[in-house]
Amino acid sequence: MANTLLSIQIIPKTPKGEDVIPYVDRAIEVIQQAGVKYRVGPLETTMEGEMSQLLAIVQKMNEAMLEIGSPNVISEVKIYYNPDGASMDKLTEKYD
Repeated sequence: MANTLLSIQIIPKTPKGEDVIPYVDRAIEVIQQAGVKYRVGPLETTMEGEMSQLLAIVQKMNEAMLEIGSPNVISEVKIYYNPDGASMDKLTEKYD
C-alpha cells in the first residue's frame, strides 16, 4: 500500500522564452514511465506511491528538463505522508 501522495508543479526555464508545455509534457512522460498511479491537474500532477520512489521520480523529472534544454528548473512539491496508507481516491471519495 502506498504511504505518500506527492503533488508537483514543475516550472522549467525555457532557453528563449518559448512555451513550457512541451517541457511539462516530457515531465509527465517521466511519471508515466515510472508506472505509479497519478492524476494530472491543471496546475500540478499528483502521484501515489512510496516516498522514496516518488522523490526519485521528481529527480528524474528535473533531470529530463535539463536534457531537453532547460537551463534550470523550479519544482514546487507538496507531500502527504501517512505510514498507515495514503490514497488519492480515499482523500477525495466524498467529492466523486
